[in-house]
Amino acid sequence: MLIDTHCHLDFPDFAAELDEIVVRAHAAGVRQMITISTRVKKFPEILAIAERYPTVFCSVGTHPHNADEELDVTVDELVGLSHHPRVVAIGEAGLDYFYDNAPREAQAEGLRNHIAAARLTGLPLVIHSRSADEDMAAILTEETQKGAFPFLLHCFSSGADLARVGVELGGYVSFSGILTFPKSEELRQIAKTVPVDRMLVETDAPYLAPKPFRGKRNEPAYVAHTASTLAETLGMSETEIATITTENAFRIFSKMPRV
Repeated sequence: MLIDTHCHLDFPDFAAELDEIVVRAHAAGVRQMITISTRVKKFPEILAIAERYPTVFCSVGTHPHNADEELDVTVDELVGLSHHPRVVAIGEAGLDYFYDNAPREAQAEGLRNHIAAARLTGLPLVIHSRSADEDMAAILTEETQKGAFPFLLHCFSSGADLARVGVELGGYVSFSGILTFPKSEELRQIAKTVPVDRMLVETDAPYLAPKPFRGKRNEPAYVAHTASTLAETLGMSETEIATITTENAFRIFSKMPRV
């Protein structure tokens, strides 16, 4: 059994065959999926998918690309929406200095609001961090000093220092199809430094399809290929990695039942 801890089933890429996408995931051993919110204003669409499929759960939050569009979304609103039984996480929120689609000040403000919601609810914060290692480490350290909160660094492609800080602060590290890319040897070396009880796997579908599907649309079934590469990297069997990452997922996404 595997869990795709991060996908975007509400994206138009999946609209025409969502039923088939879920069936293929189950056939590949991916028994549960978490579809991740990028705009609170579109939360009803995410929630409708999670309510439609018993094995799909969701988050609520605003992607850093859209941070400046939703600074009017309050911490109380995030907390209120998170009470729905299908919502098992806050986010994704964070910092993206690679694209800088939103002002950095807005991204930081949005991130801190989501941290506050994670702290209040006890739900894990799904963190997006790209080309912002130093600022992300600083904010996580500062905010943890105000009070611990559960979090995971999703689709990890940052440096070893951010992985170390994240783990030291109690966070988890989630690996996507990037781990399978030939040029990702540095990332595979970082994976070896992450404690096995803090590892997760994901697709970030429809993006970042792993080998042998690179360049094509990604989907939750393909998380099995990322798990296979992680197993090979760590010198473990695929069964061991599946068991480890699944148990880790249920631990951090503690609100999500086993179905």
